Amino acid sequence: MKLRSAPFCCLFQAVCWGVMFFGLQTAFALEPSPLGSLVRDYIRGGSAESSQEILQAILQHPDANFHTVEAAIRQAPRYSNAPVGAQPKRLVTVRGQDASFALYVPPTYTPERAYPLIVCLHGAGFTGEAYLDRWVPRLENRYILACPTISMGAWWTRFGEDLTLAVLGNVSEEYHIDPDRVFLTGMSNGGIGTWIIGMHHADIFAGIAPMASGIDDVLFPFLANLTQTPVYVIHGAEDQVMPVELSRNLVKEMTRLGIPHLYHEHQWTHPHAGGHFFPRQELPELIAWFDQQRQMSLPRKVTVVRDATHLTPFSWVRIDSTDQIAAFTENLIDSRDEMITGGIFAKLHAEITTSNTIVVTANRIRRYTVFLNQDLVDFSKPVTVETNGKISFEGMVEPSIETLLQEVRSGPDTHILFPAKLIINLPSFQ
Repeated sequence: MKLRSAPFCCLFQAVCWGVMFFGLQTAFALEPSPLGSLVRDYIRGGSAESSQEILQAILQHPDANFHTVEAAIRQAPRYSNAPVGAQPKRLVTVRGQDASFALYVPPTYTPERAYPLIVCLHGAGFTGEAYLDRWVPRLENRYILACPTISMGAWWTRFGEDLTLAVLGNVSEEYHIDPDRVFLTGMSNGGIGTWIIGMHHADIFAGIAPMASGIDDVLFPFLANLTQTPVYVIHGAEDQVMPVELSRNLVKEMTRLGIPHLYHEHQWTHPHAGGHFFPRQELPELIAWFDQQRQMSLPRKVTVVRDATHLTPFSWVRIDSTDQIAAFTENLIDSRDEMITGGIFAKLHAEITTSNTIVVTANRIRRYTVFLNQDLVDFSKPVTVETNGKISFEGMVEPSIETLLQEVRSGPDTHILFPAKLIINLPSFQ
């Protein structure tokens, strides 16, 4: 999960790096050395002043080098024997408020191995607990399932987005979750949230599965963020609540953009819900699809589209500053100004070629950051960054322990490390 900045990410960090959750503490399996303790304390947060002091102590430590610091960072968490089974009402703090989610952990869970996680968003009139009851009987004991609750299923709101990320962080802190096998799904309003949250944070999910839902076409530009994230769409042909044309239009757009997807349009109806429901007959194929998916952690190509309220890192890039672009409200598009209806967003496409060159196309971007490691480039050779056909950077890139630590501290992902970054400034209206 590579979230490293902005309000949502700060919330996610606080959840992921919190010392205690529900009276349980996760201890890191660092070697009992002064350097390991310093690295642990720096990663876990604290005030900016104290963290800077710890950072300097690490940099000045006689044992500090890339090998020892990376080894300390990569030490896998040692998870406790956390509760298993159905936990219908767990609490999580979001923006200083208590929110709840339901959790199911297979009885066979063991902290010695990583488990895939499904985050499921409910529809209007339901709760996470109700969805837990619907899903668990249909699941084999191979997945952990988390179902947050929000009033009226308002997952398109910024609070709904915060809540989803907070639950993901909370569960990942207490249980051994495979970061390459995290999925987001939802039905009706939850399907809307799956589209919106999944598009903005596509880089942390191995796949998303929206059901019986759709999104306003002004949000279609953000589908480009799903270029590396497979989508499984389910919709009933007889749906009278969310017309099936909503999903059909999305499928057409994903096909045009080359986004990997599967579309299942079922003919089932329910005595009370008509065609607006998730048939149990569809679940085995969906779970089989989950079984096949793995997150592409470091793709060679990255495409990201952002509005002004989502300038957060995405895979190995981040849009830092833009020309004037659309900005969503707390309730997303309840206010549709000319920038939103005109699709005035920032877009960046970055590709690493075989010659240690990063070719970038940037639209309405003034500054962006590229995060690098040895899997992306060869640090022993010069790196070239080309933006919109012009050379933006050319030269050697020096990895540093300080950058490595700072990037880990700003996000909870310790299985992908970035010891170097390049900040690229562009003229206006690139």
